Amino acid sequence: EVQLVESGGGLVQPGGSLRLSCAASGFTFVRYDMSWVRQAPGKGPERVSAINISGRSTYYADSVKGRFTISRDNTRNTLYLQMNSLKPEDTAVYYCAIGWGPPPYDYWGQGTQVTVSS
Repeated sequence: EVQLVESGGGLVQPGGSLRLSCAASGFTFVRYDMSWVRQAPGKGPERVSAINISGRSTYYADSVKGRFTISRDNTRNTLYLQMNSLKPEDTAVYYCAIGWGPPPYDYWGQGTQVTVSS
């Protein structure tokens, strides 16, 4: 059974940082590109970032470029998203998903809430 378990969300002030993690199991992690997707209240899902199987190719949405960094540890079957200089508009539920392209995806995690507010 495919499982994607996100963690690391929380409440942070504008300008702060968070590091999200996604623990993957039930599939061969090293063989799949992975993405981070977010969904804010009342909005559709937005692909934030993606990383290929080796980690050498990455994608960032314009809204997060220069502030977020995606990475993966294939020895730990874990995907990461380092988020710096957070803004209120980054507030959303963040999900990891299997795949590179935009939504929809076959497999998502349960999500972790990120709230940026003073």
